[in-house]
Amino acid sequence: MVILGIDPGLAIVGWGAVEYSGSRFRPLAFGAIRTEAGLPVEERLAQIHDAHRQILLRCRPDAMAIEELFFNSNITTGIVVAEARGVLLLCARQSGVPVFEYTPMQVKSAVVGYGKAEKRQVIAMTTALLGLKEPPKPDDTADALAIAICHAHSGASALGKYYNKPTAIGGIAKKE
Repeated sequence: MVILGIDPGLAIVGWGAVEYSGSRFRPLAFGAIRTEAGLPVEERLAQIHDAHRQILLRCRPDAMAIEELFFNSNITTGIVVAEARGVLLLCARQSGVPVFEYTPMQVKSAVVGYGKAEKRQVIAMTTALLGLKEPPKPDDTADALAIAICHAHSGASALGKYYNKPTAIGGIAKKE
């Protein structure tokens, strides 16, 4: 199973594709989509869409795992991250890739075994589990790979082949 992990953002979208087979991981590709701060938000969102679409075409994932939105004290930042996240979700839907969402605590638990693990612990375990020689940079990329690992370790990925894509009936999305 090929899993694409996504750490959403407006300035940086971390992404990482891993193959998970027989409880083993193989990193396929990873990186970050970066947008320039001075550009209008709609231009940045278009850049994220175009780059994400290329990643989906290149990696051909069976599933996309994305971090749920977490609002801290800066609501303005949360809104633009939500807009970027929406673009990523739409792009996956248009590509027919099922999406699974995880909280930061779920990701930390799946990768480190402790839901309140520190970022450096998550990065170290992600690096080890994927057999990488050095931690992925930037941290957003390491987070995306951790999200992919989380999905592989979750029950949802084992059911992936049975996943029914939502269809719109009467304007309300429902599973078939």
